[in-house]
Amino acid sequence: MDKWAELRTAYQVAKLGTVSAAAEALGIHRATVNRHIDVLEEELGARVFIRHARGYTLTELGQDVLRVAQKTEELIDDLSGRVRGSKALIEGEIKLTILAPFSSLIMGAVAAFRAQNPHCRVSIDASEDLAKLEYGEAHIAVRAGPKPDHPDYVVQPFRRITFSLYAHDKYIERHGLPASEDDLEGHVFVGSSPKKARVPFARWMADHVLPEQLALDSANRWVNYEAVAGGIGLGFLGDHDTAHDSSFHRISSPNKAWSVALWLVTHVDLHRTEKVQSMLGFLKSRAA
Repeated sequence: MDKWAELRTAYQVAKLGTVSAAAEALGIHRATVNRHIDVLEEELGARVFIRHARGYTLTELGQDVLRVAQKTEELIDDLSGRVRGSKALIEGEIKLTILAPFSSLIMGAVAAFRAQNPHCRVSIDASEDLAKLEYGEAHIAVRAGPKPDHPDYVVQPFRRITFSLYAHDKYIERHGLPASEDDLEGHVFVGSSPKKARVPFARWMADHVLPEQLALDSANRWVNYEAVAGGIGLGFLGDHDTAHDSSFHRISSPNKAWSVALWLVTHVDLHRTEKVQSMLGFLKSRAA
């Protein structure tokens, strides 16, 4: 297929939503935009767009075309930036995805990246859904757990997150501070019941916490953090979340089993692009 101009035009229509907007962005006439789309659909033998009164909507094939065009544009833009020289500003958008409870771990790197590249917008998806890097849903994913093994992914270690059992001053005022993780009789907890848990300390909770001791049952880590901070019960928190707050008191001893590895994951096609390499550099330099 040699319809690169047509592919670029279709990408702009998909991105901007209308022929008029695409024509203005590309500096061409509306008729040329329509002709490019017709030529592309004839080449592919199927519809890329569904036309309607409000504009153009991508078909399933169109979604695939959009992903190819987006990746192609990013590679061309990266090449253009390198041709202009290594001191050229990084522009456009870089998309990251990370679980919300770990988002504080990357903010220093994002701030430093933005200070050096003020014309590049950072977009962060903090949902629990795994972004499909091969579809361009993110440039960099911070994944937790076992090392991802997708054949088209470049995977690098980021850092290891540790968890511990904590009590807050508000809880201690009412119930006292347990001497250790073996001194928990009469105490109550917040956290996940075994059927909901997907955390490294779930086995310990199942073995040591009776159903009647669970004051608040939630699998959401932000909810559990706020519950511990509110003095509702003892609970497991990330050590990075409590490091600068003396109102939290660690009860448990360090336990490697209560930890999880974080990985920096990129797609092989975009791994070497300038903006991805720049952001990776900032993330890795602040991983300690």
